[in-house]
Amino acid sequence: MKLCICCCRPFLNHFLLFAIPAPLKNAIDWASRAPNVWAGKAAAIVSVGGSSGGVLGQHHLRQIGVYCDLHFINTPQFFLNAFQPPKKFDSEGNLFDPEVKERLKKVLQALHGFTLQLQGR
Repeated sequence: MKLCICCCRPFLNHFLLFAIPAPLKNAIDWASRAPNVWAGKAAAIVSVGGSSGGVLGQHHLRQIGVYCDLHFINTPQFFLNAFQPPKKFDSEGNLFDPEVKERLKKVLQALHGFTLQLQGR
């Protein structure tokens, strides 16, 4: 399956202090100026980090998305505590946990399907 970035937006980022990092917020703000490149696009959020920062960070990003007319998939949601055993990433940061890969695949499949739905296909 290929993911067309022009039709949908996967957001993969770390969340700090229960919010999105300032550089990401700045990029979203600039891209939402006329013409708003986010308008009508499908999006998904993937958070990897500690216990609760990802949950609240995702909520914050969804709030911003409402203003930008982004349409986030509701399910499946993806939160990953990267610090909880067993290890999920190798020393170079590559994901090797098959269960997590499968969950991530389901998010991308849902994003693909939602993108096609928004496009009327």
